[in-house]
Amino acid sequence: MLSGRTSATRAAQRGVDVGMVPHYTTSGGIRDSRKDGARPLWYNAGVPTKPPQPFLMRFLREQFSTLAHHPQLGGAEILKYIGPGLLVTVGFIDPGNWASNVAAGSYYGYTLLWMVTLSTIMLIILQHNVAHLGIVTGLCLSEAASKFFRPWISRLVLATAVMASISTALAEILGAAIGLQLLFHIPLSVGAALSAAFVAWMLYSNSYRKLERWIIAFVSLIGLSFLFELHLVHVPWGAVATGWVVPTFPLGAMPIIMSVLGAVVMPHNLFLHSEIIQSRQWNLEEDAVINKQLRYEFLDTLISMIIGWAINSAMIIVAAATFFAAHQHVDDIGVAQNMLVPLLGKSAAVVFALALLLAGLSSSVTAGMAGGSIFAGIFGESYDIKDRHTRQGVALTLFGALIVIFFIANNPFQGLIVSQILLSVQLPITIFTQVVLTSSARVMGKYANTPREQIVLWIVGLVVTALNVFLLITILHGGG
Repeated sequence: MLSGRTSATRAAQRGVDVGMVPHYTTSGGIRDSRKDGARPLWYNAGVPTKPPQPFLMRFLREQFSTLAHHPQLGGAEILKYIGPGLLVTVGFIDPGNWASNVAAGSYYGYTLLWMVTLSTIMLIILQHNVAHLGIVTGLCLSEAASKFFRPWISRLVLATAVMASISTALAEILGAAIGLQLLFHIPLSVGAALSAAFVAWMLYSNSYRKLERWIIAFVSLIGLSFLFELHLVHVPWGAVATGWVVPTFPLGAMPIIMSVLGAVVMPHNLFLHSEIIQSRQWNLEEDAVINKQLRYEFLDTLISMIIGWAINSAMIIVAAATFFAAHQHVDDIGVAQNMLVPLLGKSAAVVFALALLLAGLSSSVTAGMAGGSIFAGIFGESYDIKDRHTRQGVALTLFGALIVIFFIANNPFQGLIVSQILLSVQLPITIFTQVVLTSSARVMGKYANTPREQIVLWIVGLVVTALNVFLLITILHGGG
């Protein structure tokens, strides 16, 4: 999206000698019309060659070419860059989203699927933008704030971000504990302790690459779980297709609409993406390398967010096809699992609980990573689990959340409300921190946001902020 390369540079990247530029007609070559009806020849600088590729293929080749690398846009090349986006995906298929999706499907059928589409589009825009920061500067969002903001501003922003990571981890660990409770009847507090211990072991004993492979495996299993659930129900795909693209506002649906749209974009994910995208970075010396990183990052983000969109959609579809069709309203994950037994059988309920457990564990891992990245960034350091500040940030995030869970074990729903309130307050701070940094030529150089990109980002930021403010008001009003 942000490219300052000239045509000569692009030609050089394709291995073309720019001193001997071939002559082209407007159609891209010189056609030799042959009377014998054989396939016409094409000439570049008098040399017969293959007909030029269609415009789209030429464009794609240019988008994915660099001075030192000539990717063929094959599956193997693309797969090298898939990974960071999937860790972000975990953040919006976490247990906090499950309750909202189940409620949306059970109360309103397929009519609120458009929420998933809209929230995913906004998420792609923000995550793509924050990943640019990491690629271009070599800094995560936390490091950039520490470097370019005044100390009191950066510490205020990052202190609230650490609190947001703890709040996120609280919800994720609770989700994993609920999964254990549904599967093995383990008390909630014990399940939370086991989940936190497992996540800590994962983070402290594995490199980033190993963690990435684990998360990809977890996301794959969650996706397969919902494919299994979809296989068991009858889905009117015409109604689903309409629900994805046609916004509707059923009476009384605004709290659910706001909770889904406002909760999909999460502050810790913005910090995390700017950090982990650098796992694919080789150097910052050549514009061509940076440009390649930016293009492959967008592909990774797009594919990963589409996977998240599909899983969130599947949650609503399954709830609509079972609970809504049976005229049963459900807004509690545990109740939903129990009610699946008479409707779809015990296997569906077990798969549902297992997917919830995997979602809770994987999203707890990413919350811990985000907390470590934010805390290390306060000291101008990148995420490194061997580093003291990263380890302290991970511990603060996970065990801070666990301590809160012990205090609210008798009323976990209240804890989730408090968690959501903190996230609603902090998210605008993170979004506008990001937009200010990525729009600054001092920070991003020639890769700073263009005026058009700034307008889009500010609109998305304001929409997300408004949704979270309304959600906060709704929660406080409901709690009062």
